[in-house]
Amino acid sequence: MAQLTPDIEDKIKEIVCDILEIEPDEVTRESRFKEDHDADSLRSIEILASLERTFRVTIDQSELARMVNLDGVYSVVDERLTAQV
Repeated sequence: MAQLTPDIEDKIKEIVCDILEIEPDEVTRESRFKEDHDADSLRSIEILASLERTFRVTIDQSELARMVNLDGVYSVVDERLTAQV
């Protein structure tokens, strides 16, 4: 992993918190969206679509299986941004 800047990580966290309707201090890198924050699959798809728009990347829906917490989302976005370079 690791090309994500703190600014990009902050933006990703902001998107996730907005969609899940939670405060930033309620979510950790490891807290699971579904189990810890009651997110449903529709919210996961909203997160994916918002990330695609914000960072101008394409994320395959199969990646949703990895996007269960912030660490997973950071990894997926990092891979997509790295693939674009």
